[in-house]
Amino acid sequence: MSTATLLWGVLFGSVGLGFFVYGKKQRAIVPLVCGLALMTFPYFVSGTFLLIAIGAALMAIPWFVRV
Repeated sequence: MSTATLLWGVLFGSVGLGFFVYGKKQRAIVPLVCGLALMTFPYFVSGTFLLIAIGAALMAIPWFVRV
């Protein structure tokens, strides 16, 4: 695990926590699920570029999917 992977994981985890809290308070399922995914996926992805791509996609989903 490189330093970049660790720092990107911390960044995506903190954004995921924000999405999770927002989704829980607003009772919105999309930010809630994306927040959980953002907090957990860095444990399973080891490549830095793949980590950034998946994290950016998960952060963009609540902006485009409104349920």
